Amino acid sequence: MRILITGATGNIGKATIDALLSLKIDAEVVAGLRDIKNDVMAFEKPEFLEFQEFDFEKVDQFNKYLEGIDTLFLLRPPQISDTKKYFQPLIAEAIKLGLEHIVFLSVQGADKNSIIPHYKIEKMIMDSGIPYTFLRPAYFMQNFTTTLRKDIIEKSEVFLPAGNAKFTVVDAKDIGLVAAKILLSSEDHQNEAYDLTNNEKLTFGEMVHQINEITGQSITFKSPNLVSFFIRKSKEGVPTMLILVMIMLHYFPRFQATPDTSDSVLRITGNEPGSFKRFVVREQELLSQITK
Repeated sequence: MRILITGATGNIGKATIDALLSLKIDAEVVAGLRDIKNDVMAFEKPEFLEFQEFDFEKVDQFNKYLEGIDTLFLLRPPQISDTKKYFQPLIAEAIKLGLEHIVFLSVQGADKNSIIPHYKIEKMIMDSGIPYTFLRPAYFMQNFTTTLRKDIIEKSEVFLPAGNAKFTVVDAKDIGLVAAKILLSSEDHQNEAYDLTNNEKLTFGEMVHQINEITGQSITFKSPNLVSFFIRKSKEGVPTMLILVMIMLHYFPRFQATPDTSDSVLRITGNEPGSFKRFVVREQELLSQITK
């Protein structure tokens, strides 16, 4: 069996590959990379992997990318919002080549929100007739060590229009292990959708408090209005599309019921999902200021 992982250098793609390799699988794992020459350096044990170009913007190469692949782990690059332009031809090639299974990294609540790209991609996959599994994770803990890290390090704050909304959260490592287990036993998960969360519902104020307790810092959580948030992020050079995504992720939940937690991680992996505290303890070096 040949498994292609798209977005292989991202948090979830990398976690999935790490989990697959740790399971000592009898399968070929192909890491789809946009820039093979440079991206291959992100992997500690490249000798255990096969590397292949995979660039969503090269639509005319989809047939080449998918040739010989049995199972596809599909992630949507954040910058791609035109699902019809990129995902429709990709899925058409998957049908033509007879792919056996698509595991798609969606988001929690995608089935109820027709505005977001994940909803449209889920529908395309369902309509394709290819057996699928949708992973619908909660808010990534790793956002604190990626998109939010700059403000934590440079300004000792988390600056988001989230107010006092409570969020379900999940560790990317748990998502990766779930994905690996499903990729290796697709017959047990065909045409299923799983919400992936841990057992907590937390506000950003509560999460920042835990970071401070563990790292000994004095980070503050500031919840600006949308105008202030948009202006500041624009001045920082954040692309407009990414700012809008951040608003969608952090502002809209203030006016929605907090999603339910799920036991899917435990059921699929046999392990309890990690707590936010465990994540902070593990990643405290990334979450600590460079100069204290």
